[in-house]
Order: sequence, then structure tokens, then C-alpha cells
Amino acid sequence: MRALRCLLGALAGAAFAAGLASPALAAKDAPTPPSQNWSFGGVFGTFDRASAQRGLLVYKQVCASCHGLKRVAYRNLAAIGLSDDEIRALAAEIVVVDGPNDDGEMYERPGRPSDRFRSPFPNEKAARAANNGAYPVDLSLITKARMGGADYLYALLTGYRDEPPPGVQPMEGMHWNEYFPGHWIAMARPLYDDVVEYPDGTKATTEQMAWDVTTFLAWASQPYLEQQRQIGVRAILFLLVLAGLTYAVKRRVWADVKH
Repeated sequence: MRALRCLLGALAGAAFAAGLASPALAAKDAPTPPSQNWSFGGVFGTFDRASAQRGLLVYKQVCASCHGLKRVAYRNLAAIGLSDDEIRALAAEIVVVDGPNDDGEMYERPGRPSDRFRSPFPNEKAARAANNGAYPVDLSLITKARMGGADYLYALLTGYRDEPPPGVQPMEGMHWNEYFPGHWIAMARPLYDDVVEYPDGTKATTEQMAWDVTTFLAWASQPYLEQQRQIGVRAILFLLVLAGLTYAVKRRVWADVKH
């Protein structure tokens, strides 16, 4: 079952690379994804904690079987509202090979909050073997690595169609997506209505799950975005005040100078 899920989650980039060799795949670029009104957009935007937590659940239950999140440590999840107990329980679900111990041997232990998310495969060759030669991308920086960022990821997850447009010949093992460059993508549609159950009672539609997991992965890509914006706003305010004081001092110093 895991091998099947991972085959369905094959690397989209590899599909595009394969498409370069086929005129049918590279017929035209995908349209620009629609701009979405993200809570974290704009100068004063912040991440929707509830949405990010739901997105974490989608990542765990749908994406994590093939895609890693190696740049995120479990303790970082406190930033999206998880409690210490929740973080410790989540980390303890994995088994980590650690060591060596006093006898010089490696040993296994439950995960700790300081551990990073475990990759689903031990190495690249194992990942490719499970995914028909493709290497599933790590999702830690996915919204920064793709043109269009969060808008593109949301459009990709909601852009699958059961059949290609009329006149387009279906391709075996490939799937039509409105927003993937070349349109044919190896990764099968990952999200379907109610594929996960949200504990807060939110209806798990395809669009809602895509929105939530995109919010979570946008946070994972830029976990310090809010702090950076706060620093930037404070710096601008400081410079404005400094400019005002400088102008006032200049006026005072030169007030008695006759022209």
C-alpha cells in the first residue's frame, strides 16, 4: 500500500523533465494561477494558526508517505499554536536511530521535540526505487522554490481534471492538471473530499484541504516571516521618527541664519 501511495506521489519535476522530450507534454505552459487572499499576504499579514494546524494534519496523513520536511523540527510547531504536550506526542510517533552509546553502538529511541521531521525514505536510491525512478521533492521550501509560491501550490492541488480537454490524447501513467507546466503530471491527485477528518469540525473539502496544507507549507518555508515583518515595520517607524527629528534639529540650528 505504501509503495502504491508513493508511486502516486511521484516527483512532479521528473514528470516535467520527461515532458521536455515529448511535444505533447510541452504543448504550452500552464496558465498563471489565480491570486488568492492569503492571511499571510501583505506587509501586516500573519499565518492563520487554525488553518496551519489543519494543514499539518493533511501533510501527515496525505503527503508525508512520500515527501519529507527535513528543515522543520517538531519544536518549531509551537509557532503555529501546538502545545508542548502535543509536540512531544507528535515527535514520539517516530523512531530515531541515535548514538553511538557508551558501547559504541547505535540505538533506537522515540523522537524528541528537537528532532526534525523524518524523511519517508532512508536515502535517495530507496526513494527512487519506490517511485518508479522519480525522487519526491522535500516540501520544506516548496512555496519559495516555485514561481507563484502559495498561489501555484494551491492551484496545482486543485487543478486536477479527470480527463484532458477534448482533442488531447490521454497519456498512460500521467494526469492532467490545469496549472502544471505542460499540464501532464506524474503525481496523481492527492486530495479528495473527506480524505482526512478535521478534529475541529471543519468540512474537509478538496479546496479546504489544499488551502490548509498550502498555509502550513508556506509557514514551513518562511517560519520567521512574521517576526521579520515586525522588525521591518519597527525599523521603518524608527527611520521616520529619526528623519523628523533630524529635520526639526536642522530647522532649529539654521533658524537664525540670514539668507
